[in-house]
Amino acid sequence: MNNKYNTTPPQFKKKSHTGLKAVGIIALAAVCGTAGIAGGYFGYQLASRNDQKPSVQIGQNNSSGHSSSIEAVDVSSVVDICRPSVVEITTETASSGNNPFAQYVQQGAGSGVIMSEDGYIITNNHVIEDASSIKVKTITGAEYDARLIGTDSQTDLAVIKVDATDLPPVQFGNSNDLKVGDIAIAIGNPLGSLGGTVTTGIISALDREITIENETMTLLQTDAAINPGNSGGGLFDASGNLIGIVNAKQSAAGIEGLGFAIPISDAVDILDELIQNGSVTSRPALNVSLYDHEETYRNSQYPTGVYVVQVLDGGAAQKAGIEVNDRIVSFDGQEVNSAAEVKALLRRHKIGDTVDIVIERNGQQKTVQVVLNQQTQ
Repeated sequence: MNNKYNTTPPQFKKKSHTGLKAVGIIALAAVCGTAGIAGGYFGYQLASRNDQKPSVQIGQNNSSGHSSSIEAVDVSSVVDICRPSVVEITTETASSGNNPFAQYVQQGAGSGVIMSEDGYIITNNHVIEDASSIKVKTITGAEYDARLIGTDSQTDLAVIKVDATDLPPVQFGNSNDLKVGDIAIAIGNPLGSLGGTVTTGIISALDREITIENETMTLLQTDAAINPGNSGGGLFDASGNLIGIVNAKQSAAGIEGLGFAIPISDAVDILDELIQNGSVTSRPALNVSLYDHEETYRNSQYPTGVYVVQVLDGGAAQKAGIEVNDRIVSFDGQEVNSAAEVKALLRRHKIGDTVDIVIERNGQQKTVQVVLNQQTQ
């Protein structure tokens, strides 16, 4: 094949989060929760509360003169149960920016959900990513230094730990039983300064596929108000059971009421692995970092596509001969143009599977066979 491209590989840079960990039009956010993990470290139990909640009847007259009523659900007693289980999280991240001779500290904020009395707390990966300092503040005003236990960028989940006793843990619900229209209560730390804020709405949709930072996630959608700083908090049902971890908001001019949360029933096994291992080791990995490149008039010598920007030592990709700046053309027989597409295909496999990957290097394409293994630390 003729080499129509420049033989010097493009030097790509990874994307980074800024501010309250908000990126592009997808602003990552969070809310609150209540209690332990099943079959794993804390013994997760699906909640089955069916408490009847008080309501207020609001009378109305319609245009025909007939009266009607709207039932407004009073969630104050529910909030009393779960609000103490939601914490404020603040972080500091040291960075040199573009000046190797100077260093500045970037501050961030988010939310978290207490999962055990002895201080294990759920939050989002993007809330604590690269943080050099993590601090937690409870609704009582108690403040703690926290340490990272485990994190998983693919699901945007993380577990941190504070040295404390008798904290109020959340009660886990079952997000698999949710229906569109069910009440949803979000509790978190919007704007990083309004800890304990409660917003209400409904479950707007189930199983939404949303791509954030090249990670395609299946999320719950809610119209409860979500803002930057809510990230890592909890989404609750009408009985005060934790049904999701808020992690994203669709944010653009004229768009409101589009918030998203990680379903808790999808998260429990991940959380247990993070506590046990510090990472998720049960799914296959290429052990590379990928970058989506878009061809423009300034760099027309490099085609649009997904490029390898890092290859981890001892990983599946390195063993197969994949190198930095290779472009992945197809994965397991399917053409790919983004990191999200590669990861979606990867999730269909298990550790030990062999897949054919077509790569392009210096204008030449070749097929390599990759034996998938677990994520390299």
